[in-house]
Amino acid sequence: MIVVGLTGGIGSGKSTVANMFRELEVPVYDSDEEAKQLMISSGKIKKSIISLLGKKAYSEGNLNRSYIANRVFNNPDLLQQLNDIVHPEVRKHFLDWVDDQTSNYVIQETALIFENGAQDNYDHVLLVTAPIELRLQRVMERDATSEQEVMGRMNNQMDDSEKMELADFCIENLDLETTKKAVKKLHRKLNRPNH
Repeated sequence: MIVVGLTGGIGSGKSTVANMFRELEVPVYDSDEEAKQLMISSGKIKKSIISLLGKKAYSEGNLNRSYIANRVFNNPDLLQQLNDIVHPEVRKHFLDWVDDQTSNYVIQETALIFENGAQDNYDHVLLVTAPIELRLQRVMERDATSEQEVMGRMNNQMDDSEKMELADFCIENLDLETTKKAVKKLHRKLNRPNH
């Protein structure tokens, strides 16, 4: 089975592209969502997060996301330690999930493949891109946040031009129709034996 990593900078539209693959009945693993679930359901992860960030990391059994974000946002060391707790568990969960799939290929949607040097975990990496202005506009509208905050998050991610050199496939997500055509074309390619 072919394992494809789907990545893209904040606001590029990787979730939109992931949903287009879902519509084509391709199994897609949403790493962000699964990580959030595991941070709540796994006693092991919970215990490690509390010892790293304190009891305020959870509120009534749920993740206190704003507290966690405020603690790790401008602290790369703390963020790295948090990732070191969560990422290996997500990886294990993902591999178990892959074992249960029967399609020709599966997709793992995850934000920081190249930043984490994880591209070797995949047979192919698909990068979704969009111009910075468009990405800014999308995220500011989606998260009701300031340009400064979005730029801060973007600055934590590798530049698209660097990622494009490392990716196997690239889809520029400007308008939905063109993106949908590109997804269908790639879907046909990935479904062909010995593509």
